[in-house]
Amino acid sequence: MDHSVNVSGRRKFIGNLAAFGAVASAGMGAVMSSCTRKPAYTAPVFPDKAPGGPVLKAGVVGCGWRGTGAALNFLNAGPNLEVTVLGDLFEHRLESCRKSIRDHHGAEIPDENCFSGFDCYKRVIDSDIDVVLLCEPPYFRPVSFEYAIKARRHAFIEKPVGVDPVGVRSVMAAGRMAESAGLVVVAGTHYRHMRDRVQALEMVRNGAIGDIISVNCYFNMGKLWHVNRQEGWSDMEAMIRDWVNWRWLSGDHIVEQHIHELDTVGWFLGKHPVKALGFGGRHRRPTGDQNDFFSVDFVYDDGRHMHSMCRQIDGCANKVDTYFFGTKGYTNGMNAVWDYNGNLLWEYQYPLDDEGRPTNMLKVSPHDQEIINFVTAIRTNNYVNDTQNVSQANIVAMMGRESAYTGREVGYSEIMDSNMKLGPDRLEFGPYDIPHSPPVPGTSPA
Repeated sequence: MDHSVNVSGRRKFIGNLAAFGAVASAGMGAVMSSCTRKPAYTAPVFPDKAPGGPVLKAGVVGCGWRGTGAALNFLNAGPNLEVTVLGDLFEHRLESCRKSIRDHHGAEIPDENCFSGFDCYKRVIDSDIDVVLLCEPPYFRPVSFEYAIKARRHAFIEKPVGVDPVGVRSVMAAGRMAESAGLVVVAGTHYRHMRDRVQALEMVRNGAIGDIISVNCYFNMGKLWHVNRQEGWSDMEAMIRDWVNWRWLSGDHIVEQHIHELDTVGWFLGKHPVKALGFGGRHRRPTGDQNDFFSVDFVYDDGRHMHSMCRQIDGCANKVDTYFFGTKGYTNGMNAVWDYNGNLLWEYQYPLDDEGRPTNMLKVSPHDQEIINFVTAIRTNNYVNDTQNVSQANIVAMMGRESAYTGREVGYSEIMDSNMKLGPDRLEFGPYDIPHSPPVPGTSPA
């Protein structure tokens, strides 16, 4: 199935899209099935910029590509926003992030506000800040998130929020503390902050495809990146520099990347699958101990199925999509609805460019939008907490991962209750001897 949406024409709307002024984390609340005929669901309308207010100071933990991006997103989000403190394990990443902030916003972060080492998250969070942006490798996020909430900091936490059940349960517990303290928590599951996707959700919840009967989701793309070990690096340093290829640091790519699609399915269905049976393997990944493809059949308590596949291999056909099939039609969960005769029933209207030509670009990028919504929630006292949603998607991804690793059928409650904890007993530069290959199904421990 390969549907391309023509943004220049054929726009047929099922009903009018009503405006909804409140900004909230998209997708909160129960899914409205077409058979229940509940009141119409209206998608939130996201602001182009956060409103003004007193200065909000942010600290960044993890100053690689994503942390630097989040810092710039924060500074772009609205007035009176400052990034004042940085933390990263490696000093060269601190310098790179400082330079990007200086080049794009003319702001200089002094040496005394830049912290390196394994404890940098504490020094950032203990500084004079209101907000923390947690963008370090996923393994480290549960500990820094709990520390941030105990310090009463509003938190943006990148996805995934953990690599193992112990870590994710810690995030869920800290999220409940954040709720009690009235702290805003936004996760990096940015599909929930995309204007086309929230309109697609509106169409689905208001019955455009009937009742959802099955789902196919895909995150098939080329490799991300890898870092070859250099002379003088310890095991620990080499792995952390190459973190996206190591299971204990990233969770494997079904967790680190495919979580976007799995979260979208949970958002649209309003529930999680109860069991998974999958397989995976490794053909070309040059470093680390992860798979480079997964295929998983997820089953829900009502008998519905979701087929999930993800791959990171160069030179193959790419596909990043989620299709929801209903009793009346289907949608890509983003910008179109079709009937089963191939007729386009609805199409999202992207903004025109400066010369009045059609585009397929959102007015505000999802990475900018999620931070705009984060700041808006803080400044309007509109409480948002994404912790439970992102944690659920994290558990689902790990359920698929463990089924593929072992060859067994794995249940949601099994992962949720598991004492599995990945990673070393101590964090220090030095030896860390683990196998440099993925688990073998049928032989790996449960």
